Amino acid sequence: MNIHANKPAGMAGLFTLSLRLVVGWTYFSAFWRRVILVDKLNPDAAGYIGEKFNHFLPNALGIKPIIEHLVTHPEQLWLAMVIFTIIEAIVGLFIMLGFFTRLMSIGVFGLAAGILLGSGWIGTTCLDEWQIGVLGIAAGFTLFFSGSGAFSFDQWLINKKLKFTQSKWFVWLGSGELPIKNIKLPVLAGSLAILLLTLFTNQVFHGGVFGKLHNKSVKPKIEISNAGIENNILQFQIYRTEGVDVYGSFLIGIQLSDAEGNILFKRNGDQLAGFPVDQINNYYVAIVKPGKHSLVVPLGAKADLAIELGGVNLKNNQQYTLKLVDISGLEWVTAINLH
Repeated sequence: MNIHANKPAGMAGLFTLSLRLVVGWTYFSAFWRRVILVDKLNPDAAGYIGEKFNHFLPNALGIKPIIEHLVTHPEQLWLAMVIFTIIEAIVGLFIMLGFFTRLMSIGVFGLAAGILLGSGWIGTTCLDEWQIGVLGIAAGFTLFFSGSGAFSFDQWLINKKLKFTQSKWFVWLGSGELPIKNIKLPVLAGSLAILLLTLFTNQVFHGGVFGKLHNKSVKPKIEISNAGIENNILQFQIYRTEGVDVYGSFLIGIQLSDAEGNILFKRNGDQLAGFPVDQINNYYVAIVKPGKHSLVVPLGAKADLAIELGGVNLKNNQQYTLKLVDISGLEWVTAINLH
């Protein structure tokens, strides 16, 4: 008879079996998708995971400098994505097997926190990335305290009475009864902290606690900056900060107007589809590029554009207006003062 499995700690681990298996698969499946089913670790292939990581950048919380550093250093980004994928594979598989469960639960907690802070603002219908993040954090916390029960490698090793399973460190990294006298206090404190993190991120990312609800994943938004005209060359920077992560913004119009609203210069979708790539200076791995019928701007992409205005007659000390037109009908404008 296995007496350890019938103790409270063993029963708690048994009751969280379904949670362990499902959470484990969600992380192991990331490795499975990227490496086995489709090659998503190839920077030159469509669906490269580094570009998805770039999508997180505009509204990431707290870890934005890390993301920006990586997406501006493609070789480091690729290495980080490989390491990240390996960690997800190990954590997911070991959690499902119940092998060093508590150590792997810390991995679940950390991976979920990264998802939450990086992409918790993304989700077109169900706030899916935010939900994955907060539920992953709660699951990692729960699995740390429960450990794993009867159906686990930890329990199998304990039953074999291997020497290292009797050591003080194994109970903290594997499974078994934690040597905490009043376990209610850390469980309560941790649970409340996770609840506060849940409410805080829900409010910051989506306005889900009070005030007006908002979803930055529904409509594309392009920020225009550094707009100017020099030597009859229109230069400006665009940065796509909102909208669906798997769908680009498609610019079908660029217009320059004078103070009276007269259009002095314009490019339509077909013309933008032939935009010279040498006049686009991309900053990140998600790049602005000509598409079939428009200029495509992925989520998180930032680029400097330069357009020769040809014979357009411009006057000093005048204000001009630059307008970008999306295929959806959305427009973004900025003023240009010519000195």
